[in-house]
Amino acid sequence: MIKVGITQGDINGVGYEVILKTLADARFVELCTPVVYGSAKVAAYHRKALDMEPVNFNIATSASQVVDGQNNLINCIDEEVKVEIGHVTEQVGPAAYAALERAVADLEEGLIDVLVTAPINKHTMQSDDFAFPGHTEYLQERLADEGEKAIMIMLNDTLRVALVTGHMPISQVASSLTQELIVEKLQIFEESLRHDFGIRKPRIAVLALNPHAGENGLLGVEEAEIIKPAIDAVKSNGTLCFGPYAADGFFGTSHYKQFDGVLAMYHDQGLAPFKALAMENGVNYTAGLAYVRTSPDHGTAYDIAGKGLASEESFRQAIYTALDIYRNRIIDDEAHASPLRRQYVDKSGDREVLDLSGDNDE
Repeated sequence: MIKVGITQGDINGVGYEVILKTLADARFVELCTPVVYGSAKVAAYHRKALDMEPVNFNIATSASQVVDGQNNLINCIDEEVKVEIGHVTEQVGPAAYAALERAVADLEEGLIDVLVTAPINKHTMQSDDFAFPGHTEYLQERLADEGEKAIMIMLNDTLRVALVTGHMPISQVASSLTQELIVEKLQIFEESLRHDFGIRKPRIAVLALNPHAGENGLLGVEEAEIIKPAIDAVKSNGTLCFGPYAADGFFGTSHYKQFDGVLAMYHDQGLAPFKALAMENGVNYTAGLAYVRTSPDHGTAYDIAGKGLASEESFRQAIYTALDIYRNRIIDDEAHASPLRRQYVDKSGDREVLDLSGDNDE
């Protein structure tokens, strides 16, 4: 059974609400083994505030005590924490970090198989231990092997949007774009589409930076000088990559439906249309790492926290996506583990010869 580590996120937001609503369905433990990293007392506080029926947990102190066929909860907070639903307090950041750090450590040790993170407040998370704009950058620093680079992908059943630049002020985006950076992101994106989603020859659309794709230099030169050369570079290696497309018309005409993935230049360029189209069931996936991590595509939602109004659909889809990617990776690894040896014709003797070079490329 696949063990799904779930971090509690911000204890004053909607994290526990969507977790409890998801795990209240008794059929869920037939798909996986949920392991919530958080606090049994905080979970009980939210359940009572929401007037929900009890959700049964096996309470554990370590991942070695996790039981298949049950919901599990590992207590990660030693001291008492005061829950103030819908409010920003000093305790929410340390509580969220404690759960995240414990879950990531268990993920590294192989005690859980995938990680699903509930929303955090990025400001309250800031500390000497967590000096990152968000989960993606933290996981890049914490989990990446040498040469690995993380990339944020927002996805649902019909749309996958990746970003060249992530949590970055808009004033810094243009100066941060380089041909090398875009090529790097395209390569990571294509590999993820193949390895994580099982798309053998993915078609990727690349968005322009400027309005109307620069209007032949009238509105900007980044398309001609940076983005188009990057597209041409990866196309020369066989990647099915197209663009740059003006973002407004691309989404307005549903052109995205013709592609397996869309690469946006900056955060809001890709995520604003994505969330308009897929807010209810969107998933945030950290691609490019050896580990699988997903999250719902919404934030802490303090304004509706504790009112029973938060939809668990995005969180549920985050778990489903993590399970699918984990299985897809196993299938892809098995498919390429022992490929048939390549055969060729020795023209000098007109006979078939086995190539024993050990080349495992497709």
